[in-house]
Order: sequence, then structure tokens, then C-alpha cells
Amino acid sequence: MGFDVEGSRHGADAGVDSGFDPDIDIAIGYAADPAASMSLHASAYTDPQWFDVEREAVFSRTWQWLCHAEKLRQPGSYIAAEVAGQPIVAVKDHQGQLRAFYNVCQHRAHHLLEGEGVTRAMVCPYHGWTYDLSGQLVAARKTRHLVDFSVDDVCLDEVKIEVFAGFVYVHLDTTAPSLAEQSGDLGAEIARWAPDVEELTFAHRLTYDIASNWKNVIDNFLECYHCHTAHKDFVSLVDMDSYRVTTHGIYSSHMARAGTSANSAYDVSGATVTDHAVWWLWPNTCMMRYPGRGNFIVLQVVPVGPGRTLETYDFFLETAAPNDAELEAIRYLDEVLQVEDIGLVESVQRGMATPAFAQGRIVHDPAGSGLSEHALHHFHGLVLDAYRRSTTRLGR
Repeated sequence: MGFDVEGSRHGADAGVDSGFDPDIDIAIGYAADPAASMSLHASAYTDPQWFDVEREAVFSRTWQWLCHAEKLRQPGSYIAAEVAGQPIVAVKDHQGQLRAFYNVCQHRAHHLLEGEGVTRAMVCPYHGWTYDLSGQLVAARKTRHLVDFSVDDVCLDEVKIEVFAGFVYVHLDTTAPSLAEQSGDLGAEIARWAPDVEELTFAHRLTYDIASNWKNVIDNFLECYHCHTAHKDFVSLVDMDSYRVTTHGIYSSHMARAGTSANSAYDVSGATVTDHAVWWLWPNTCMMRYPGRGNFIVLQVVPVGPGRTLETYDFFLETAAPNDAELEAIRYLDEVLQVEDIGLVESVQRGMATPAFAQGRIVHDPAGSGLSEHALHHFHGLVLDAYRRSTTRLGR
């Protein structure tokens, strides 16, 4: 893309070869071996031009989490959302098939549906054009006398949709390989560590507006090197000696024993889940199973600007009403752990915007412990791959 990354002396001094197209300056300092690598250059987190590239090269070309499958179990059920900046609606049609479309009427581009619910048809609130749940236009007022027009020729633009490991994902590219195919053993891992995930129900959502680039949020999630210094309560909940991180094609796994004794985070005396199981799925879906009753937490990281990110934390529990222990766990995550993490990533974002920082060294433990940043390095490699594909495709 021809971006000049002045100040990349850190990578040059380290003597590392990026292994990428030299025209993509952002890759300077990155090495395939995490023990020899620098992090992404700070401009990837601060330059608005990279944010524009990411919307097209990353979010428009990856599977994006939408909801738990329970939201779309009933024929006629639907959910409207925004994916990679695009309005999307997912529905279950009356034949029981899941479908997803751009939520855009073919008459004047008005949104068809908002929020979630159950409907017999998709009726545009602007002029009343009506589509069945297969996306086919079935009624359009006062169009009988139009020349060369038939409702049979009009249908909504489709989006790819898939149920994976108990959740619904969508992909803007209808030719994309399935998520089950792309993600390797992830589905089997989730089934092993959270066998009840499909039976859980939505119980609570937390939302955050963070003054940081989305990649800083993911970076922070992917390493526990900071946990002993920044999360005193967390390391009393999780056995850090057992913490292991493994990277795979488009995901990483983070596993540890947890919740087996008294701790300063929250009460685990009645816990039936005594493991801390965490997965990150490229690029922005984070999934967790914390000590307690059966549970599954989905953290979706949504970039809205170069220095601004929205987060949603959705809690899926055995019952729609959290019990007292779960309320305490939610309080800990909301009022303690998230406050700590948001403070960290916002500070990092401010530091990256100064002339004092260009890149930092990746800290790598060959044993794959929680004190290693190799999952962060794995994420950076996927980011650079996406940048490279985009610049090649767009001829930049």
C-alpha cells in the first residue's frame, strides 16, 4: 500500500526478516518464529487507512458471530444486525431452513426488519413491498402496469449462514468455505469442554465502548502475560501453572484448571465447571467457559473506528435468570476484570499514538504457558496475511 512506517528501527535492529511482500511496510519486524518477532507496527493501530483496509479485507471476508441458535429455532424467527458495516437479517423460513440476506429492500433500499422477533413475511415499512422468508418478492403495490417488471424477478441479496457449535454465524461472501471446514478441530474442542452449549439459554449482556483499536483488544485477550500484574483476582481464580495456550489455523485455545478453591474473584463453592476454557476465533470472536454452573460467554469485538471499539459480552447459562453465584461472577467480570482490561488497552492506544513507540518484542515461552504471547503473534500473522491479500487483489 506504500505506507511509510518511519520509526521501524526496532524491527531493523532486531535483524528480523518479515517474510512478506516488501511493499507492505506494516510487516517490517514480523518473523514467522515468535521468538524472533516484533509485534505489528503501531501505525496498524492508529492509521485510519488500515482501518479502511480491515473492513474490506478482514471483516467482509470472515465468518462473523451473530447469536445463539436458540434465537432462530422457531419458523418465522428473525434477527437483524450489522456485520462489517452492512445491514443483515437472518431468518428461519417456514420450511425450517436458515437464511440470511442483506436487510435492504430492492425498491428504495430501506431496512426491512429491526431487532428480533417472529414474522410471517418481511414487509418494508417504507412502501410496503413484501418478501417471503426465502427472500422472494411476493407483493409490490401499484406495479401491475410497469413495463418489464415482475415480482418473480426480484429477490433479496443472500448472505451465507451456518450454525456452528451451537451458534449462528454469517459470511458476506456466499462462496466462502464453511466455518466447520475452515476451523478444523474447534467444534470438537467446544463440544468436549462445553457439551451443554446448545442447551444453554441467553441470560445477560454487558456492553462497552472502548477508546482503543480493536486489535489492541484482541491482543490483550490473547495473552495472560499481563495477568499477574494487572489481574490479581483472576490469578486467584485460575491455576496459572496449568494455563496452556495452543494456536491453530484460524483459532487459538487457552485452557487452565480453575475454580477449585476459595479466591478473591467470586464464589465457586458450588461449581460444577472447574476449568477455564477460552477460544479465540479469527478475527473478532472470543468464547469462554468460566468456573461455575454450565455456562458459555461470547465476547464479540466490533471495530467502529481506528481508535474506538464496541464490545458485547453475552452470557449463556442453564437458566435465563442467573443465580446468586452467577450474578456475583457477572459483577466481577463487569466491575473488576473489564475495568482492568479496558484501562490497559486504552492506555496502550494512547501510547501507540506517540512518537515514543513503534513496535514491541513478542515474549515467547516455548512451553506454551499463559505467560507467552505466541497467540498474539499468531493473530498478527493472520492480520498481515489479510493485508497482503487485499493489497494484491486491489493492485495497491
